[in-house]
Amino acid sequence: MDSTESATFDLPLPARNFASMRKMLLLVLGASIAIPIACLCIYGYYDHLRRFEDARELTERLTRVADEHALKVIDLNQQLETRVVDLLGDSDDAQIKSREEALHRTLDDMSGTLAQIAAISVFGEKGALLANSRWYPSPSVSIEDRDDFQSARAVAPVTYFSLPLRGKVARSDVFTTTMGRIGHDGRFLGVVSIALKRDYLTDFYRELAGGDQAVVIGLYRRDGNILARFPASTDSTQPATNTPFTTAFRNNELYGSMRMRSSVDHVDRLLAFRRVGDYPLYVSTGYAVSAIDARWRNNLALVATIALLPCIAVWLLILFSIRRLNAEQAAWERWQAEVATRLSIEASSRQLRRMGALGNLVANVAHDFNNLLMVVGANMELARHKRFNDVESEVLAVERATAGAESLARRLMSVARKQPLKRELLDPADWLRSVLDLVKKSVHPSVTVTLELSPDLWGVMADPVELELALVNVAVNASDAMPYGGRVLIRCQNARVRGADTDIPDGEYVLVSITDNGEGMTEQVRRRAFEPLFTTKQRGAGTGLGLTQVLAACEQAGGTARITSVAGSGTTVRLYLPRHHVPARRESNAYVPPDVATPASAPASVEEVPLRGTSVLLVEDNADVAAGVTAVLEVLGCTVRHEQSADAAFDLLGEGYGFDLVLSDVQMPGRMNGIDLAEQITQRLPAQKLVLMTGYADELERAKHLGVPILAKPFDMDDLLDLIAPRVPH
Repeated sequence: MDSTESATFDLPLPARNFASMRKMLLLVLGASIAIPIACLCIYGYYDHLRRFEDARELTERLTRVADEHALKVIDLNQQLETRVVDLLGDSDDAQIKSREEALHRTLDDMSGTLAQIAAISVFGEKGALLANSRWYPSPSVSIEDRDDFQSARAVAPVTYFSLPLRGKVARSDVFTTTMGRIGHDGRFLGVVSIALKRDYLTDFYRELAGGDQAVVIGLYRRDGNILARFPASTDSTQPATNTPFTTAFRNNELYGSMRMRSSVDHVDRLLAFRRVGDYPLYVSTGYAVSAIDARWRNNLALVATIALLPCIAVWLLILFSIRRLNAEQAAWERWQAEVATRLSIEASSRQLRRMGALGNLVANVAHDFNNLLMVVGANMELARHKRFNDVESEVLAVERATAGAESLARRLMSVARKQPLKRELLDPADWLRSVLDLVKKSVHPSVTVTLELSPDLWGVMADPVELELALVNVAVNASDAMPYGGRVLIRCQNARVRGADTDIPDGEYVLVSITDNGEGMTEQVRRRAFEPLFTTKQRGAGTGLGLTQVLAACEQAGGTARITSVAGSGTTVRLYLPRHHVPARRESNAYVPPDVATPASAPASVEEVPLRGTSVLLVEDNADVAAGVTAVLEVLGCTVRHEQSADAAFDLLGEGYGFDLVLSDVQMPGRMNGIDLAEQITQRLPAQKLVLMTGYADELERAKHLGVPILAKPFDMDDLLDLIAPRVPH
């Protein structure tokens, strides 16, 4: 796979969750609606409270101003009335009338500069007008039947405040303050009355309101009757006497505030009132609640309108984003369909390239096997020409060719993960020392091989033959990378790996590093080094299985392999073999390779027949293999019965035939294979001695569960003898 293919297929397609994105946009849309509404509600609530509080403060402030103004006016009237009463003394009606002209001028001087006074009048004990500040001579007028005269005579000398009335002389809109005159003998002598202009007070209240139509300011008697009010009410009906307003007056409360509906114009208002000094008068300011609500609503509508503009922009943007997302999803789905189509086409192309590579592999393997067969055929032809006399060299050549064929077959099976494993507990130090000579023989003579071992190496559980083949493969590759000679360093040490630092799973490993100072690899070659069938050698010079077998051997042992390389500087191949926690027993588990092992004595010699009298049922579909195994077993003294299928062997056993040993292949034609036969034998004949032999690892798990011994093809007859000899007395 080249760099373009890696970029295309190694990188995963980016994940796009359109449903989640659409949900997020809808949540944002909902939030952009809910949050402004919530903020507007909170603002509106506090703005409403603030406006009511401002209205209360305004009414209280205006009430204080109106109270100060009314107090000044009433205090001045009180002083004027007292001066006139003192001026008149105990004069009766005749005495007052006799000096009317002088009194007129005096009264006129008193009221001339005071805008609030309409007139100052002196009335006799029968209510007749005796003197007036505006008229001389006084018109013939009597107020004997008027409420203010009668009330003033009743409460004399206390000042009485009348209801609004039309003056009998000037016909002006006034209310009067009347003080009764009492002689030294306690006799009632008449009253002094000052008429105050109501317009004077309403004009002041108008200025005080500042043109605010929601404000109402008024001057009230203690009984709730209106003396002056702005704005003036067209309804002449007096306020009810059972309102909270009049109740506060009757209770002589000095000041206060409340909310109530007016009995004059029936408007709901916020009211503030204050008593005018010690007089039976109150000033009050009211503010219409409807005006507060209207202004609050108008302000809230303005704020909502201002806030609505950016909200609308956000909503439109979100809706536009949702629309674009829908369009993007449709385009994404079309693109995925196109990518899927392209990936399918490229996968087909890669499959074709793999088939081409497989064809090259088959051609290379066939070439190698043809060479081996050529050696076998040529030497057998020589042996035939010699009439099989003095054929030691030819037999040795055939043995070497057989060993080469076995090595090539083992390499193919290991890469395909079909090679049956013979895992043993290994001491890495002993094992490496034992295979060092084989590694040195595998490399070019100009290459130096050095071994470095750390102390106290952990034990590993692995197939020694697979590891030996892996080590030789790495050494051969290193030798090929150093055509002019070089150095190979094999280092073995304990290693604890943390996954956060590397891509290797956490754990304890025995690390075997093979380092050379050869040509090195490019990054592209290094990434593909473990790929099956990949080779950088010339056509016909390599199968592309060497490093693949190295990785397979490590992974079958539970570990892995990694390569680091620098072009022009060298390469390091690291074999990670998991630590086996059962202590290694060096004296009994040290591995000795076949080429340096001590030759075993030939148990099948003519003089020694260890299995004499042993009956064997051989189940093998290959006639040549069966013939070879039969010949060796007969040499060992066995009586052999051969069947070509498991079905025939099962039928034979079912007929009652007995054998000391059943030796069966696993892969056979027919309804049953060797594993099926073994299951039937263990169920029906549990005492029957049984051994399986195979060149494949597909169904070995089933055999392991049965507890049946297994021989991996090709195997030595010594291995078979070790399995069956203990059952036969020596």
